[in-house]
Amino acid sequence: MTDIDDKTAAEAFRRLISHLQMRADAQNVDLMGLAGFCRNCLADWVSEASDGALDRNAARQAIYGVPYAAWKAGQPEATPAQLAKMDASLALNETLRRQGD
Repeated sequence: MTDIDDKTAAEAFRRLISHLQMRADAQNVDLMGLAGFCRNCLADWVSEASDGALDRNAARQAIYGVPYAAWKAGQPEATPAQLAKMDASLALNETLRRQGD
């Protein structure tokens, strides 16, 4: 992995979060289907990296910019096609992780 200093990484991460907050039209299920991660994944990573300073709900609010329940209430239900694409993407994540071991 290319080394990126912490200041640069932090600024890029903040821009990513800002961009995802702006693009509420980009559903998590579509992000999962295309990239194998979503806002919830980012929140989990933030929570884990915080060494207990942020629980899952606090991390989600930081990522979404609003309480998770409020954000989710404004999202449409995932279609079967979206869910199938997400499942295939998650399977690819596992394959790629095994190859990296």
